[in-house]
Amino acid sequence: MRTAEMLGSHPEQATVDADLLARAIDALAACTQACTTCADACLAEDMVAELRRCIRTDLDCADVCATTLRLLSRRTDTDLTVVRAQLQACVVACRTCGEECETHADMHEHCRVCAEACGACEQVCTDLLAAMN
Repeated sequence: MRTAEMLGSHPEQATVDADLLARAIDALAACTQACTTCADACLAEDMVAELRRCIRTDLDCADVCATTLRLLSRRTDTDLTVVRAQLQACVVACRTCGEECETHADMHEHCRVCAEACGACEQVCTDLLAAMN
């Protein structure tokens, strides 16, 4: 991805470590993709009814991560109060989705992969929040 390059070319300087910000954006993109794909894979499983909660948490997490990614990518006149609130929501969505996917990880590889992506995203968003305080 070209995240670090794009952030470095922006005339508005980041208010946090640029490398951490780039890692967060990349993790958010990866989590969005993993959650979207996991939800779709769950829909293709024979036991789709048993995966209803997993599908819901996947889709919620994908939406929250995608919105967080867009907020973090916009550097001009950033409202840090909004960004912090969105990051907190993202941490919760990633934790919830990761925990749900983990319950299915032994039976479904896509859930295992998604749980890992959620955990990585949760961690980097938590690190970014700490750096912003």
